[in-house]
Amino acid sequence: MLLTDKEKTAFFFITLPEALPIAVVKRFIQWFHDFGIPVGGVIVNMLIQKEQVHADSPEFVKNRVAMQDTYMDQIWRDFDGSVRAVVPLFDNEVRGVNGLRKLAEYVFAESRKLAKVV
Repeated sequence: MLLTDKEKTAFFFITLPEALPIAVVKRFIQWFHDFGIPVGGVIVNMLIQKEQVHADSPEFVKNRVAMQDTYMDQIWRDFDGSVRAVVPLFDNEVRGVNGLRKLAEYVFAESRKLAKVV
């Protein structure tokens, strides 16, 4: 069956560095494993880049970065070796072909970097 053929199929899950999306992805990955459906990995989306946060940045942004740091630690721990890319929070919503191109270029470049680290 195509869905369980590891040579032809792999599902990738997208999560955010937040409690609920992490819990949902963990649950879905377990279900996929239970049904023998191959999981290709996890992509973390919308991470605020620390170098974009400064002393005069709003408290909300600083607090959000601190929260994301905590959840990124959990993601690295819970999805050990399965994180394929970490995508930053872009200036604009990803829409249309050009937005998808930008996202794809970033994801594939990031996955190559992570593959060298792991």
